[in-house]
Amino acid sequence: MNKRHVSKSATGSAGAPAHDDAIARHVRALLLELGEDPARRGLEKTPQRVAKALREMTSGYRLDLDSLFNGALFPVAYNEMVLVKDIPFYSLCEHHLLPFFGKAHVAYVPDGRIVGLSKIPKLVAALGRKLQVQERVTYEIAETLFARLSPLGVGVVIEARHLCMEMRGAKVPMTPTVTSAMLGCFRKDERTRSEFLSLVRA
Repeated sequence: MNKRHVSKSATGSAGAPAHDDAIARHVRALLLELGEDPARRGLEKTPQRVAKALREMTSGYRLDLDSLFNGALFPVAYNEMVLVKDIPFYSLCEHHLLPFFGKAHVAYVPDGRIVGLSKIPKLVAALGRKLQVQERVTYEIAETLFARLSPLGVGVVIEARHLCMEMRGAKVPMTPTVTSAMLGCFRKDERTRSEFLSLVRA
């Protein structure tokens, strides 16, 4: 696991934000650059609020996969597809730090064991809480589940709207982007892949 630098001014001894918060200071400087007055009513606490929100929205960097999956893998004689669909998720585009959000559909074919169903939405949420691109988070969900569960295959489809495309640049609203990742039998077997995509559309 990559070790990330954490500024001493950003956290207290228990990991809680300290009064002298580096992120908050930079947000205050940003407000000044935009021509705003950080001291005016309505903005006085904005730097601290933004710092807190950013830490929450990037909590995936502190994800412990072992604790997420620990005790949640169960031996079961079942080898048909398991699909959890329409999982809501939110992430931040790493190019503009603007949100992209939508729903994920995650399926796997077990090979002797299954994972607790609640762990799949938790995995989607955790991997989304980073600076991401949709293509990468789609693959990370599939690869993580494949590595941890050792199933016959995994399929992931994500549909998302990107505010970096809707609010700026092309300014094209309500235009979803769809990405997919297929591993194991989902990649090798056209019938498995077709069943998955049909269930997603159902």
